[in-house]
Amino acid sequence: MSIKILDCTLRDGGYCNNWAFGNDNIKKIINGLLLSGTNIIECGFLTNKITYDKNNSKFTSLDQIKEFMPHDKQDRIFVAMVNYGEYNINDLPVCSNETIDGIRVAFHKKDRYEALEFCKQIKNKGYKVFVQPMVSLNYTEQEFLEMINIVNEFEPYAFYIVDSFGNMKGEELQRLFSLVKANLLETINIGFHSHNNLQLAFSNAQLLTKLNKDNNIIIDSSIFGMGRGAGNLNTELISQYLNENFNTDYKIRPLLNIIDKILNVFYFKKPWGFSIPNYLSAIHNAHPNYANFLSDKNKLTVEDMDKLFDMMDDDKKVSYDKDYIEKLYSGYMNKYAIEINNLAQFKETIKDKNILLIAPGKSAFLAKEQIQSYASQNNTITISVNFDYPYVNNNYIFLSNLRRDQELDPSSYKRCIATSNIPEENVFIKCAYNSLLNNQDGVKDNAGLMAIKFLINLGINNVILAGFDGYSYNLNDNYAFANMQLATSNELVNALNNGISEVLKEYMTQINISFLTPTNLLKDENYSFMK
Repeated sequence: MSIKILDCTLRDGGYCNNWAFGNDNIKKIINGLLLSGTNIIECGFLTNKITYDKNNSKFTSLDQIKEFMPHDKQDRIFVAMVNYGEYNINDLPVCSNETIDGIRVAFHKKDRYEALEFCKQIKNKGYKVFVQPMVSLNYTEQEFLEMINIVNEFEPYAFYIVDSFGNMKGEELQRLFSLVKANLLETINIGFHSHNNLQLAFSNAQLLTKLNKDNNIIIDSSIFGMGRGAGNLNTELISQYLNENFNTDYKIRPLLNIIDKILNVFYFKKPWGFSIPNYLSAIHNAHPNYANFLSDKNKLTVEDMDKLFDMMDDDKKVSYDKDYIEKLYSGYMNKYAIEINNLAQFKETIKDKNILLIAPGKSAFLAKEQIQSYASQNNTITISVNFDYPYVNNNYIFLSNLRRDQELDPSSYKRCIATSNIPEENVFIKCAYNSLLNNQDGVKDNAGLMAIKFLINLGINNVILAGFDGYSYNLNDNYAFANMQLATSNELVNALNNGISEVLKEYMTQINISFLTPTNLLKDENYSFMK
């Protein structure tokens, strides 16, 4: 009986940085894993769907991976992963000792027969084959047994139990392991790949070592748990556990050095780890990308996210479908009836007035005296966006965010211009959410842009903006008030700023836009700044 650790940092961790580890960092990570004694090192993805970049751990040929191979493999096994359907078997040369030793094949249940045939072809070329049926919990016992019988016929290096959504409980792991152990040939390693949505990756790995008495097993992990969403089992944790309980001799310091010198930088830009959205995706047995989509909106309460997962079709949960979740989200945000009885009154009220639209950027606090001064002019109408700006008597509040709705004093509703996702009935105007969207991914329903679109749709010619600062990597610089802060990543900050900037430039061709407070959104553009 043996227990091996397979590190998948360069492959699964790539979901956190788009696989852009950098050429030198890829070499340093591989070298650190060698020094640590990690048994199997996954170098990244092998795919025909990209143009190769030497700073990336997605490869189109084994020659590219060869550049990262050490001169002395030290009896370690080096592998790459193929998502079934993304690599042509004819492009795979016969195995040699100069590059990787094995191929991991991940596949969906619907593709299992074709994928297993693909695995056979890879083995025939001399590679160690790792068979990885994603979302193993979605197989019936009969389907899993049938797959094991096919696997026994061609004897790959390893057959895996895969917890793709991080929702496998201990008793479920025990059931699947017992099924595999009783039916899989003893010559085939049993692998376990887990995610950490329910914080069970480490405990499940420990359980597996206790369940196993005489089989050879492989446990997947990544340094610092680096991986999509909630991340993976930590290599440093399982290594230390095996050292303490199975007399192994993994070196932990090389792993800690990789965290300190390389992975911390990526974590700061786009954190991974436990989060409520990833918890929700797990308990609903849904692909984690759905959690990312809903979380990045920063407009839904946890209850709303839970309801959206409830609304999803079971057959759509397994694979991420962006068009599907966009449509579901849009429908949810339009679910309440619109109410425009006061629209004529509103248009008459703002006629020939200066409209000051106040967003909750940091400058709304820093320049409050300037905003107060401008708002005090008799011909100015103030509309604050998703909050009740406390330094002026706001005429109206534009409300489109369910989270911000819960923060408002109910007495404010009578001044609210709300979109149709807001449940309150006693608002001043309720307009169709879809009518205020733009076409820019990532900011389609940005509240400030929706408010401007609302004014454009009414035929308003001029608007003055305050607090439209743009987003900063420093969370403390993003909002006028600390209680409004929302967690975000550097990647999302860049996407938001770029997207808002593009839409603003488009809207400036339809309405005259001036800025009362400084903005970082239009750095290279000519815009009117009111001093």
